Amino acid sequence: MAKKRSLKEYRAKRDFTVSPEPSGTARAAHVSKRPASKLIFCVQKHLASHLHYDFRLEHNGVMLSWAVPKGPSLNPADKRLAMQVEDHPRDYADFEGVIPSGYGAGVVMLWDYGTWEPPGDINEGLEKGHFKFTLNGTKLKGSWAFARLGRTFGSKPQWLLIKHKDEWAGTLDILTFAPLSVKSGQDFKGILAKGYPEEWKVAPPAKGGEAGKMYATLLAKLRPKKPAKKNLWVSNKA
Repeated sequence: MAKKRSLKEYRAKRDFTVSPEPSGTARAAHVSKRPASKLIFCVQKHLASHLHYDFRLEHNGVMLSWAVPKGPSLNPADKRLAMQVEDHPRDYADFEGVIPSGYGAGVVMLWDYGTWEPPGDINEGLEKGHFKFTLNGTKLKGSWAFARLGRTFGSKPQWLLIKHKDEWAGTLDILTFAPLSVKSGQDFKGILAKGYPEEWKVAPPAKGGEAGKMYATLLAKLRPKKPAKKNLWVSNKA
C-alpha cells in the first residue's frame, strides 16, 4: 500500500499571512490544465540564503521535493547531490515570486516545468532508494535517476540526481545556457522588481556569500536613485 503523503511539515514551517506561497488548498493553473494521465514536475531556482534549485515530482497528491545545491546537469558524469525536503502541495508547481521573510525567504523562479513518467512502481523505488524516471520539460528531458545515499540532511535522506546517457544528454551547461524563467521569461531582478518587499530595504534575506552579493546587486539596481546634487560653487576667477 502506498504511503500517504502529508503537508503537515510544509504548513508548519510557513506563515501564510506573510508568505505568498500556496497553502495547498487550491490547484495551480498549470496543474489543472495538464492531461489527467500525466504527472507534473518542476524545477524552481531559489535565491535564498544560498542559491539552489528545488526539484519536484508529483506523486500521491503532493510534490516530492529535493534541494539540489548545484542544480541539475545534462552530463551523465555529473552526480548532483540532492537533499530531500518536506513534500510540497501540487499548486506549488507553478509558483514564482518573492518570499519576504521567514522560512525560505528569497526569490523563487520557475526554471523548468513539464511532465514526468516513472517506468515502474515509484513507491517501491522510494523504499529501495533508487528509481528511474523520464522528464519531458522545456529544459530537462529524457531519462534520469535518483539514488539514495547512506546519510541524511537533518532527518531527511540525501540522494544523487543523475542524467542517463541518451539523446538529451551532453556537456552543455543548461543552467548557464537557459537561466530564465519558463513562466515569465524573467531573471531574478525582474521577479524581484514585481514583488520587492519594503522590509528588504532594511533587512535583506541574505548578507553574506554568493546569495548576499547577488541580493546587494539586485537591490541596488531596484532602489530609486537619489537626484544628483547641483554644484552651487561658482568660481571667482576671471
